[in-house]
Amino acid sequence: MEEKVTAPGAWRGWRAAAQAALYGPDGFYLRPEGPAGHFRTSVHASPLFAAAVARLLCRVDEALGRPVSLDFVDMAAGRGELVTGVLAALPADVAARTRAYGVDLAPRPEGLAPGVAWRSAPPPRVTGVLFANEWLDNVPVEVVEVDAAGVARRVLVRDDGTERLGEPVSGAEAEWLARWWPLPGEEGLRAEIGLPRDLAWAAAASCVTRGLAVAVDYAHTADARPPFGTLTGFREGRETAPVPDGSCDITAHVALDACAAAGAVAVPGAAVRAHAPACAPAGALLLSQRTALSALGVSGARPPLALASTDPAAYVRALTSAGEAAELTAPGGLGDFGWLIQPAGIPNPLGLPG
Repeated sequence: MEEKVTAPGAWRGWRAAAQAALYGPDGFYLRPEGPAGHFRTSVHASPLFAAAVARLLCRVDEALGRPVSLDFVDMAAGRGELVTGVLAALPADVAARTRAYGVDLAPRPEGLAPGVAWRSAPPPRVTGVLFANEWLDNVPVEVVEVDAAGVARRVLVRDDGTERLGEPVSGAEAEWLARWWPLPGEEGLRAEIGLPRDLAWAAAASCVTRGLAVAVDYAHTADARPPFGTLTGFREGRETAPVPDGSCDITAHVALDACAAAGAVAVPGAAVRAHAPACAPAGALLLSQRTALSALGVSGARPPLALASTDPAAYVRALTSAGEAAELTAPGGLGDFGWLIQPAGIPNPLGLPG
């Protein structure tokens, strides 16, 4: 790739560039409007999502024997939308025993319920559920590209998004690439090295002493890696070129199977469970959001037409709910998100076959 003489700033790898653009002093994720100002997650799409997570927490509560104190940790909590929705959806007796945490680098949001603790890292011992919704895709990673000689090289970038190839990949990054995303020697093929995400997930999941660690994200697995990577940007609700100047979100899909393997080592007492696809390691459950939400009672089925005659208001409410559920579970959309579920000392709470 040709260097443009007008490109500002020094050349650096995508991991360092994205880290500064997202989490630096003027970073994208520290802006007052928060993520919801630029893109819509499942949490923003419908309160049905938070209600489903609340049901999952209740199932974990039962599996734990209804402890005196039950933890719910919302990783990458943004402006506290998920933790607020979960607490509102819990039965009163469970809510009274729940210690809620929002974990984010951004300051505590105004108006967040006083009972929600706000932290920059998860508590060291969690009995309950640690839930990371669209966190790992914003853990910055290096991007690599195969050169004309068939060598995988680090992609370097300037603040305006101009790229060129740097040094060959080596060490732990090369080992990760060989294991999880081997690249044929064809010029132009790309990959994102997910090692920082594996380490981040293992550290977060290891905090769960008993209960469940859950990651929900854009994802792919070893049987279907995208040949040119997935690095992209989002600004004001639209996908855009990834430019590491703090003006847009910078994201890449997650090699969730690699995270699962790292988490399986880190989570104490992990149950041995797996669900399709078969690439999930022992101790992990990998499935689509469509499958997970269905197991938690979210259905896009239309209400019976007869209800429109007997109770029109109830029919309209049910129809609205069905539409929101359909969006959360839609193929080609939110329904294709990956869910990584790693139990610690409890059985699989979704009732799915191993």
